[in-house]
Amino acid sequence: MKARLKELEANAISELESVTDIKSLDPWRVYYLGKNGSLTQILRSLKNLSPDERKSVGAQANKLKLLLQSELQRKKDFLKENELSRAFEKKDLDISLPGRAFPAGRTHPITQSLREICHIFSTMGFGVVEGPEVELDYYNFEALNIPPDHPARDMFDTLWLDSSVDGDSNPMLLRTHTSPMQIRIMENSPPPIRVIVPGKVYRYEASDATHESMFTQVEGLAVGEGITLANLKGTLFEFASRLFGAERKMRFRCDYFPFVEPGVEMSIECLACGGNGCKLCSNSGWLEILGAGMVHPDVLKRVGYDPQIYSGFAFGLGVERIPMLKYGVEDIRLFYENDTRFLKQF
Repeated sequence: MKARLKELEANAISELESVTDIKSLDPWRVYYLGKNGSLTQILRSLKNLSPDERKSVGAQANKLKLLLQSELQRKKDFLKENELSRAFEKKDLDISLPGRAFPAGRTHPITQSLREICHIFSTMGFGVVEGPEVELDYYNFEALNIPPDHPARDMFDTLWLDSSVDGDSNPMLLRTHTSPMQIRIMENSPPPIRVIVPGKVYRYEASDATHESMFTQVEGLAVGEGITLANLKGTLFEFASRLFGAERKMRFRCDYFPFVEPGVEMSIECLACGGNGCKLCSNSGWLEILGAGMVHPDVLKRVGYDPQIYSGFAFGLGVERIPMLKYGVEDIRLFYENDTRFLKQF
């Protein structure tokens, strides 16, 4: 068996030296090192040898395999270098030509919108904080005026993760909104507070043109003495003017959220039709961009704030909705399909 290996080595090295082009290397590799190659056949036959012979011959065969692999790579590098040299000599290769440019990466449109939103609020005096995406039921619901039997829970299609934490009956979930950070911030910070909270939120719902199971929100919170609904309106009007343009018309309408009182929704004049009515705005001329309201007194009490002294406002907007409105994108799923033909437009 050892003699066969030595003969195989001599023949393989001799044939490899006679190879003159890269294409001929593959047949050589298949014949000697392939799945059914000569060396592979010898390695498979080791099971028929005695234990002592198997150990000795196996070591020699593996050494030969490494040698042939090394010689193959050496020959491949040599032939590639020769081909390049011949191309230079024949002037088939013009090294003065510019290389092919690699396409430049772009920031995702959702990230672009999120950064723009955060920048606007930062210049208005709001800090930017982040919170956990895995949340406790207490922060996601109960502390926000949504106890276990509250019908408002039906507004959120929740993704539950665990039935308890350390034996406590406080279930965990993927947060359904960024509002839990209102409670976490107020628990750990005395007034006045001015913050926004960007982050991913999750809902257990089917995907369609306007809904996804994961999307991005920005929560806003301002708490202090003497804060009124007028402050909320002024803040959001200024934000919308900077984001969509000062010429854009805006309006507030009553809405309901368990953790604010009163609650409102803010709409802007349709970007596509200028308020005349079209498919994008369902012929209403208006597009809703966010929900907001004055922080409910019970929420303030729960974190130890005296609602007789302090008041505040909160708002939440879906980030995906902003580029959809600005650029006329009709399907939210396009943002997450990673189609570069779509993404490179931004």
